Amino acid sequence: MENRFDYTFSEVQAEMQPSQAPHYTPGTSAPTPKKHRRGAVKFMALALALALVAGCAGFGGAALYGKMNPRTAAEDVPAAPGAGIAAPVTPAGSVVAGPDGEMSPEELYEAVLPSCVGITVSTTVNIWGQTTTSAASGSGFILTADGYIATNYHVIEDAVQRDGVDIEVTLSNGEKYTGKLVGGDQDNDIAVVKIDAQGLSPVTVGESSALKVAQWVCTVGNPLGELTFSFSDGRVSALDRVISTDNSERMNMLQTNCAINPGNSGGPLFDAQGRVVGIVTAKYTSASSGVSAEGLGFAIPIDDVKDMLSDIMEHGYVTGKPLLGVSVSTVSDAMTRYGIPEGAAVEAVNEGSCAEKAGIQEGDIITAMDGRAVASSDDLSAAISSHRAGDTVTVTVYRRGETLELTVTLDEKPGAGESGESEETEAPETDGSFTWPFGFDFGFGGSRGGQRA
Repeated sequence: MENRFDYTFSEVQAEMQPSQAPHYTPGTSAPTPKKHRRGAVKFMALALALALVAGCAGFGGAALYGKMNPRTAAEDVPAAPGAGIAAPVTPAGSVVAGPDGEMSPEELYEAVLPSCVGITVSTTVNIWGQTTTSAASGSGFILTADGYIATNYHVIEDAVQRDGVDIEVTLSNGEKYTGKLVGGDQDNDIAVVKIDAQGLSPVTVGESSALKVAQWVCTVGNPLGELTFSFSDGRVSALDRVISTDNSERMNMLQTNCAINPGNSGGPLFDAQGRVVGIVTAKYTSASSGVSAEGLGFAIPIDDVKDMLSDIMEHGYVTGKPLLGVSVSTVSDAMTRYGIPEGAAVEAVNEGSCAEKAGIQEGDIITAMDGRAVASSDDLSAAISSHRAGDTVTVTVYRRGETLELTVTLDEKPGAGESGESEETEAPETDGSFTWPFGFDFGFGGSRGGQRA
């Protein structure tokens, strides 16, 4: 498959809308963090459910060119000697990066603003003969010059689940377009929307793997669905935070103290060079107190979803997602007290699945995959998701006092529009929660059933 990403970090589009000027303290340049050696990254599993911030009233990003409209040399502005990137001339003037490739906050905002969009999902419902319209607002960013746009899955979820849902995309210059859903992936909370437009200003993709804690970042989004194209900045607070969402998906996130509120979801997280390094997705709230914590925002690292976005643009869904074909639950503490090992207990095996072909049976307890310990259903899901469909793995199972090693070639999970059962999930115990678009708080206190893997 042709890779539709263009990983050349040469330029950022620019166009300023004076009426949407941000509130921040101007500076001559973005702070340059000191270099530190970073040892092995410690993965931390936060037993939280977080706040997916789609909107009040009511992702990722890259210059995905491939067959998309290529840029012409006439559009470029020569960079200063040693400059990392340069933005084109705009009605507001020319913006050129500094010697180290960084821009001041003012320059950066002007450069990236035309690549940011607002997204409103409107649903018309007939209740007892009365027509009612509701809307959920979020953010997004332009992937290609011909109208592919990235956002979070939860921003456009209503458009996936029901008919009669309109997606409206608003550009920074005020132009509005009707968006068509190309596809999305709920597990990774990403989606792509297409508008009928040409000559748009796509973002430039960065490398989230190059980020360091305390590095300066910023975001442009639509907090509360009303304060459109607002700028906020902060630092990378932590890397590789493994969190659990309220649909029980465990996601790798980067943590930031940028101001993130309902309506910011799906928006881009930029580095000091104006490159997208993440997709703003969540903020933390405390289920016990119901109070939303400040300065605890999360974004999907762009490196984790670059290829997925390309897949969605090409196929409408993420290809190569692995599937074992079993329903499992976590072995309880009561069972382990009787000598049953920790692991994922197999409750059902899908007929014709790779699990059935490999000899996995109902009642088996999966304790490892390729030597990686499995102590819960979440561990099994994480182990499977680290592979691709077609990979051959060794699954260790405990069966009636005997330990077996079974060889399994993973199936491909059905994509959008293909047949396949919907995924059921198990919610972990948690003292945190996600807040959905309308501000409702969903905290969980235990398991809700089996988990398909």
